[in-house]
Amino acid sequence: MQYISTRGGMQPLPYCETLLEGLAPDGGLAVPETMPTVDGETLERWRALTYPQLATEVLGLFATDIPRADLARMTAAAYEPFPEAVVPLRAIDDDLTLVGLSEGPTLAFKDMAMQFLGQVVEYALERKGSVLNILGATSGDTGSAAEHALRGKDRISVFMLSPKGRMSAFQRAQMFSLDDENIHNIVVDGVFDDCQNLVKKLAGDLDFKRAQNLGAVNSINLARITAQVVYYFWAWLRATDVGGWTEVSFTVPSGNFGNILSGFFAKQMGLPIRRLVLAANENNVLDEFFRTGVYRPRSAAQTLATSSPSMDISKASNLERFIFELVGRDASRVVSAWKDLDDKGHFDFTADLSRFIEEFGIVSGTSTHADRLATIEAVYDASGDIIDPHTADGVKVAREYVEPGVPMLVLETAKPQKFAETIREAIGVELEYPSELRAMLDAPQRTSEMADDEHELRAFIEANALR
Repeated sequence: MQYISTRGGMQPLPYCETLLEGLAPDGGLAVPETMPTVDGETLERWRALTYPQLATEVLGLFATDIPRADLARMTAAAYEPFPEAVVPLRAIDDDLTLVGLSEGPTLAFKDMAMQFLGQVVEYALERKGSVLNILGATSGDTGSAAEHALRGKDRISVFMLSPKGRMSAFQRAQMFSLDDENIHNIVVDGVFDDCQNLVKKLAGDLDFKRAQNLGAVNSINLARITAQVVYYFWAWLRATDVGGWTEVSFTVPSGNFGNILSGFFAKQMGLPIRRLVLAANENNVLDEFFRTGVYRPRSAAQTLATSSPSMDISKASNLERFIFELVGRDASRVVSAWKDLDDKGHFDFTADLSRFIEEFGIVSGTSTHADRLATIEAVYDASGDIIDPHTADGVKVAREYVEPGVPMLVLETAKPQKFAETIREAIGVELEYPSELRAMLDAPQRTSEMADDEHELRAFIEANALR
């Protein structure tokens, strides 16, 4: 299995080399040269597997340059910190089932991919005899998941940008309380999109990227996308009967389009998915795109601070991988679309709008703060379950697309403890924290603050990068 760029300017590379690159040299994103496929017989054979075993099978289709025994060792290590079930499914009513993705060390779905990424990046670096300086941006959960997966690793340093005042107190504590020498938390005076733009500027400077050994762990990283594919297969296998070919639908709270893109990959691989339902918050650029065909990101000033902060994103990094498939893998049309985005502030695929649903099965909807509060309250009253605000966005939008006879699975994105203020507002409950989490919240925090300034960031990395 080899990987190419969505913009056509990268020679095919194997999995391990690709995941160390981050952005391709031409500014595009890595995609499989040919998408692997899975048939019904294989799916049935996978039913009896544990989660690490299933991860080995699915990831083995993508990471063909890694010996199977090495891959099995890494998946076992990646999911060792999780409870035995790893990804439990639980019904909250007759229509909706939650897919529990927040059982990992940072209580968010990002752990599902990031724990594997920590294993495979270290493996690739040891094989190559090199080091990597991770440069990333987070709106909340990616940063903590990455730092907890990569802390203390000898060959890796992490430079994580986050928007000042835009994350919950719990999210800040998970990141900023870490005192490992290889972790650098950089608080930028701006919004998430400003942080993401800084990352792209430095990653797009190939000389600087090579000199500083820069890589990425945000949702553009191939290891994260492929590792997330696994739980779509896992959930389908547990939501369907043996020997059946039942279609299911998934609803995915989405800001950067990485989580739902993994579901899109699973559908392309042959998993019987009827609908992929994208749930947006008030920063609903993606909802507007999938409803109208016009993609028009908003400025930093127009990007709202909401009670589902991990989705406070205007410019979705992973949308390019979907566009690549939409245009029939024609890299020149991808480049043209992004030129329109730079020149006009938008690109237009209204001519392809019908294909979004008919061919790709993607639909969408928006949830607001009032919707989140009402949904959290309704779920609590009906089932006793407390869900976080992002999952509430998913539940609200999922109800709009429930179809008779088609199981609707909603991806749970985080534990409610990460967003205690919103839970208190919705249902008046004060969430309890175990002693280790309370200690984390009370611990000193260590950050470096800077302006939205590319030159200041370059200087900081040059002074602190691994060589």
